[in-house]
Amino acid sequence: MYRSKRISLLPIILLVSTLFTFAQKPITLEDIWVNGSVYPKSIRGFINLNDGNSYCKLERDDKGNSIVVQYDFATGDKKGVIIDGSAIAAKNGLENFQFSSFDFSADESQALIPQQIRSIYRHSFEALYYIWSKSDNSLSLVDTDKVRYATFNPQADKVAYVKANDLYVRDLVKSKTKRITKDGLEDRIINGAVDWVYEEEFSMSQGFDWNSDGTKIAYYKFDESAVKEWTMPIYGDLYPELDVFKYPKAGEDNSKVYVHICDLKKGKDRQLELGSENDQYLPRIKWTKDPNTLSVQRLNRLQNKWELLVVDAIKGLVSVAMEHTDERYIDITDDILYLDDGRHFIMKRESDNWHLFMHKVDGPQVFEITKGDWEVDHLLGVDEKNQKVYFTATKESSIERHIYVCDIDGKNLKKLSAGSGWHSARFSSDFSLYFHTVSTANTAPVYSIRQNDGSVLRVLEDNSDFQTRMEEWNMSPLEFDELDMGDYSLNYYMIKPSNFDATKKYPLLMFVYGGPGSQQVRNGFLYSNFFWHQMLANEHGYIIACVDNRGTGGKGAEFKKMTYLQLGKYETEDQVSAAKQFGQLPYVDAARIGIWGWSYGGYMSSLCITKGNDVFKTAIAVAPVTNWRYYDNIYTERFMRTPQENGDNYDINSPINHVDSIKGNYLIIHGTADDNVHFQNAAEMVRKMVSKNIEFDSEYYPNRNHGISGGYTRMHLYKRMTDYILENL
Repeated sequence: MYRSKRISLLPIILLVSTLFTFAQKPITLEDIWVNGSVYPKSIRGFINLNDGNSYCKLERDDKGNSIVVQYDFATGDKKGVIIDGSAIAAKNGLENFQFSSFDFSADESQALIPQQIRSIYRHSFEALYYIWSKSDNSLSLVDTDKVRYATFNPQADKVAYVKANDLYVRDLVKSKTKRITKDGLEDRIINGAVDWVYEEEFSMSQGFDWNSDGTKIAYYKFDESAVKEWTMPIYGDLYPELDVFKYPKAGEDNSKVYVHICDLKKGKDRQLELGSENDQYLPRIKWTKDPNTLSVQRLNRLQNKWELLVVDAIKGLVSVAMEHTDERYIDITDDILYLDDGRHFIMKRESDNWHLFMHKVDGPQVFEITKGDWEVDHLLGVDEKNQKVYFTATKESSIERHIYVCDIDGKNLKKLSAGSGWHSARFSSDFSLYFHTVSTANTAPVYSIRQNDGSVLRVLEDNSDFQTRMEEWNMSPLEFDELDMGDYSLNYYMIKPSNFDATKKYPLLMFVYGGPGSQQVRNGFLYSNFFWHQMLANEHGYIIACVDNRGTGGKGAEFKKMTYLQLGKYETEDQVSAAKQFGQLPYVDAARIGIWGWSYGGYMSSLCITKGNDVFKTAIAVAPVTNWRYYDNIYTERFMRTPQENGDNYDINSPINHVDSIKGNYLIIHGTADDNVHFQNAAEMVRKMVSKNIEFDSEYYPNRNHGISGGYTRMHLYKRMTDYILENL
């Protein structure tokens, strides 16, 4: 039986629905993937400056040179050009000077500017780095070769970087470069950077950190010797090139990871005693405000025991400041902010929910700053002068994010953001102002400057022209609601055709991701898939729905972690149950329900067309995991433990073991150069279907990675999926 619990967004939805009544212009795949005409304006590269009352943005002058322009927070007046590409070109004998990113030194007198950038994996890249000097617009190379992670020390008199897996430091005063390590070797030893699996699953790449007085540098050393290699053919030449890299799959050997501290003043290098001979992870290193105190986060391999280690950099002594265990798993946090008093820090920590805590540097908890049946999403900053803490949280709604402030002792909690939607903030250095972004699922982002009480000082971009275009297009609003599943509820959104007639029957296409801690059902602007779903709804008459199953985020630890050891089981049950409830709606054709997803969503759609073969007529799986044994160990073991411990659940919920249940239409899509979810997943799924004589459809994209993009690739991909849906749903 279909049961629903309405939530407070409906009046807004009805208002937006009225705006869309006069829609006329259709959205096309070319609009979405070729000319990009559907997208709203954005403000990128916004950087707060040290003076507290101005910011800068990367722009282009009328000759095409890159410029960094300074603006007044309050008035928006242009205060000058900080980095002038035209002046740099003239000074250095160049025709022009363009760049896509830069990093200021702490005093903003210099900047590191990467050129000739070559991407490596998701976060990492190498480039020629130039040092720009504000005093005379001069440029100098950090190194004559391409390097990685060039970073100023706080005093801006040195730059550290990684070249060929070794760590270097360039002294800008003496114009000398010192090679800190000498054992770097491809696919063997990495210094100052991290291996593939740390980069992918711990969202990091730079493997070193400067202390506050610029005299010491802490860095990682990875020994990948025991990690097995993965090989990907790259097509294009007569004989394909083989891209070989280390990739530890579930249950397989990891890198051994060490942390060193190099004292540049004394010329000494010390390896810390962190138990690196054991199977463990060291996902973060960070100096405190004390130049002689380093913090290290440590996880056991099962990721259910987390420790915060404190290191005395002078003596090399290591102590456990904090320890946290969980019967399931623990997610690491980047929301740790060390205070200027040198004795305390504030961190976001998960218990039943994510909340903020005050701790002493040596570990004891002082007090809990926030508490309640809601989650802190992100620690925005701490105004120590006025004893205020700023953060975003789910207190208002699990599908929204709002901005809050409270006293550092947790008192006087106040919501700064007004109206529904997804709010974010970036504060000025003195916390008097902040750069604010807000959007809803049906309204494009609005960018503004606000005072620290939440009042609007100035609107930078309201995307009013985009909203006008939205009214001209053939579009429908997203409607939010909840599915009552008995003991719990699931958030969902739905898009109906603009000419929706409740007396008619419509085919339903469900979109799923569903992975641990993720959130697709959110009252914030959704971009590319939003427009494609609009096209399917309004040009082709499909109802679109998206359900966040158990295991997703925003609703507390119990809801998120209940899929532990059984990835795919409860998520699939929820998607199948949701489809059955939707099928009971008088305007949904229960015989024409389909589902599609990408990555974890491809895994989910593959399970749904097998385990839910009596419900789903059609499924599309893009870059799916088809057996967790094929995926990396940090991600997989966090939720499943190792195959050696939990092999039955690996197999029970792997789509390749259920192919003989496929009755409907199944399209599997993959890029052959996917370094994340290997093409092996698709190949093994296809091999298994062939062995069982199961009919299927497939599409593969040579030399394309997990994002399957570049040139006309996305256009081709979405046309393929559109045609498949029209033919089979």
